[in-house]
Amino acid sequence: MKVFISADIEGTAGITNWDEAKKGHPEYAEFREYMTDELVAACEGARAAGASEVVVKDAHSTARNLILSRLPDYVRIVRGWSGHPDSMMFGIDESFDAALYTGYHNKAGTDTNPLAHTMTGTVSRLLINGEVASEYTLNALCAARYGVPSVFLAGDAGMCEEAKALVPAIATVATSQGFGPATSSLSPQAAVKAIREGVEAALSRDLSKCLPKLAESFELVVEYTNPVEAYRGSWYPGMEHPAPRTLRFGATNFFDIQRAIRFVV
Repeated sequence: MKVFISADIEGTAGITNWDEAKKGHPEYAEFREYMTDELVAACEGARAAGASEVVVKDAHSTARNLILSRLPDYVRIVRGWSGHPDSMMFGIDESFDAALYTGYHNKAGTDTNPLAHTMTGTVSRLLINGEVASEYTLNALCAARYGVPSVFLAGDAGMCEEAKALVPAIATVATSQGFGPATSSLSPQAAVKAIREGVEAALSRDLSKCLPKLAESFELVVEYTNPVEAYRGSWYPGMEHPAPRTLRFGATNFFDIQRAIRFVV
C-alpha cells in the first residue's frame, strides 16, 4: 500500500489565532510541533494498516513547517512550492492507493474555524459547478484525477462535515470546533491518538467507496474581496469577467481548472 498525505495546520487541535500558524511569531513553534505530531500519527496509522510507503506534502504557507527529525524512516517529504497546479497535492500520482489530509480547515466565509479561508485572503468564495469549494474539495478532486480515493481527514468539525458531503465514506477526526474567534478542541494528545487509530481503521476497508466521481465538465467561479484581484486574473486565457469581483472559467478536464486557479488565485 502506498499512501499520500497532505498536511496543513489551521485544522490542528487547539489552534485559534493566526499568530499560531505564521512562521516568525513566537506561538508558531508550539503549533508547528502539534502539526507534526498529528502528521506522524497519520503516518503510523498508515503503517499499521500495511502501508509500505508514505509520501507527505507539507502544504501550509511556506510549505516548510514539519519538523523533519520527527518523521519515520519510511516517509518521503515534499517541501516548498513547485508551481505545479497540483499545489497542496504535488507529488501524488496514479501509483498511490489512498490520500489522507491532516490539519485541514473549512472554507472562506464559514464560522466553524477562526482561521477558515480558501487558499489566500483574497478569495471570498470559490465555486466548482455551483458548489462553494474548500481547499479539500480541490484536493480531493485532484486526487480523483489520478484515480486515488480520499480516505481520511482530520480538521475542524465543519471541515469534517464538508468532507463527508463530497465523499460520504471518508473517515474523519474532528479536532476542534469554532465559536467566533474562539475554539473548543481535543487536547493534542487526544487528537494524536484519534488520528492514529482513525487512519489505521480507514485504510483497513474497501477504499474504492472513497473515490469521488469527476463531472464531465467544470465551471470555476472565483469571487474576490477586492475587484483589483479579479481584474488582474481576467487576462488568463479563456477567463470571463462577468462582475467587478468575479471571474468565471470553464473546462472539461479538472486539471485545466487547477491550472487556472494556479494563476488567478
